[in-house]
Amino acid sequence: MTQQSANPAANPVRRWRRYGLGLLLLAAVVLAACTLWPKPAATTQWLTQHVSIGELEQTVTAQGALAPRDYVDVGAQVSGQLSRVYVAIGDQVKKGQLLAQIDPEVYQTKVAADQAAVADLQAQLEQQQVATVRARQLLTRQTALAKVDATTSETLEQAQAGFDQARAGERSLQAQLAKAQATLKGDAANLGYTRIYAPLDGTVVSQTVLQGQTINASQSAPTLLRVARLDTMTVEAEVAEADIPLLRPGMAAYFTTLGDSQTRHAASIRQIKPTPTTSNDVVLYTVLLDVANPGHKLMIDMTAQVFFRLARVSGLPVVPLSALQPLASGGKRYRAQVLNRDGQPETREVEVALVTRSQAAIRSGLRAGEQLVLAQQSADSSKAGSMPPPPGG
Repeated sequence: MTQQSANPAANPVRRWRRYGLGLLLLAAVVLAACTLWPKPAATTQWLTQHVSIGELEQTVTAQGALAPRDYVDVGAQVSGQLSRVYVAIGDQVKKGQLLAQIDPEVYQTKVAADQAAVADLQAQLEQQQVATVRARQLLTRQTALAKVDATTSETLEQAQAGFDQARAGERSLQAQLAKAQATLKGDAANLGYTRIYAPLDGTVVSQTVLQGQTINASQSAPTLLRVARLDTMTVEAEVAEADIPLLRPGMAAYFTTLGDSQTRHAASIRQIKPTPTTSNDVVLYTVLLDVANPGHKLMIDMTAQVFFRLARVSGLPVVPLSALQPLASGGKRYRAQVLNRDGQPETREVEVALVTRSQAAIRSGLRAGEQLVLAQQSADSSKAGSMPPPPGG
């Protein structure tokens, strides 16, 4: 009883020591467990693509603009004031329809003067013809008298000279009359040119001279209107010289317009112009393609993105070209990796039917529904590793 009361704090100190020792042991156990516990194993993940059936085509692309295939620039052959224009841009016209009128007054005056000159010469010719008949009668009489020595040789000679002179005068008037008639014909034609008619059925697509303007046709025929047929349009595509050997007349093509990139318009090559143009040191050749335009939805100067179809396949698996690795033997044989039933990649040799810059159509070696390996990446449970480049990429 006396010994216990002499050490009142002995038991609490001993208890705290036991607690501290227990904590140290617990920490040691946890540290050992963290050190000896197995780490999660690294896993391999594959980036794949589902192989599907599709179509692939090899094309040459170019840009161009639309223009009517058939059109006529209607000009003026005579000078004068454009007194009347009977049509407007967008109007439908028929061949022979009156389009415009140039002031005809000057040409009407010339025609009237020419007609008067022709009438005058015709009258002079008739008068001269009467004189020729009279001279012929006189010569006939003198010739008969000379046979019976009833006249002198001098009188006969005068009669002959009078007849020859009358005939020469008649030929001169005939020539003058022909000249006057030709002048009348030319001036009448110019008078007719003051009325301008449509040369074909079509649409008025432009007008360069307005009503009331004066036209000077002495040096060159000015263009007044353009009439075009819009049922058939032509795409004028500019193709680089490196692609020209791949094209030929009759080759199928299609194009889209800037305002409607989803609609394809089928066309074919009509002509490859032999004379090139140079733009920024690039040699370009103009290729013409014709396309039907029944609804006139294709309009003049629309921008066209043209695709010339070199080759096309369908019903085959289409895969990214970056997933294939060409074999050393070359040709159309490639190497590809495909996931097997265990989810592991296996290497196959495949044969391609058509290759473009980014895709390939597989003739044999791949089936629809398989998983084509595009790339692989290593990852653990916490973060993914870096992704190496795909085979053949």
